[in-house]
Amino acid sequence: MSLILSMAAFALAASITPGPVNIVALSSGAQYGFRASQRHVAGATLGFVLLLVLMGLGLHQALELWPFMTRVVQWAGVAFLLFMAWKLATDEGQLNASEAGRAPSMLYGAVMQWLNPKAWLACVAGMGAFVADGETRLVWQFAAVYLVICYLSVGCWAYAGTFLRGYLSNAAGMRWFNRLMALLLALSAMYLLFT
Repeated sequence: MSLILSMAAFALAASITPGPVNIVALSSGAQYGFRASQRHVAGATLGFVLLLVLMGLGLHQALELWPFMTRVVQWAGVAFLLFMAWKLATDEGQLNASEAGRAPSMLYGAVMQWLNPKAWLACVAGMGAFVADGETRLVWQFAAVYLVICYLSVGCWAYAGTFLRGYLSNAAGMRWFNRLMALLLALSAMYLLFT
């Protein structure tokens, strides 16, 4: 049982801490509400777990053979984060739950994880710590634990955004909030350029 608790603690620490996916969940919750944000939450969770499973089943070996691919993923991630920051910064800040189709989609959440260097690092570190010998049963066990923890963690950020929604009830307040979130995303992207 201690292995599962260790996996859960690792998953929680990696999933609940601030990062691009959680910033978008927070912003989505604030602008579109909790229910509309669930597509992003589910997509981010499933995208991450798929990356985790593939890493555990051997993707890390392919990256060792072609190390330039790691750099390609990093640059694509930075570009994606800057694009998202621009979208948030230029958003008009209109609160309209009926326009939930504009909330981040499930695919958007999944792609975010695949372009998120924090997700790649969590996958490599997690698999290295818990499934170093590549035992398939442990890969799936870790993925199952991560599925629950990641969904709840990203969901907490969306819920926090929904809570903030009451304080951001006008377009000007939402624009300010979105620009702050855009700044955080841009700073995340800049940090990744220099690591």
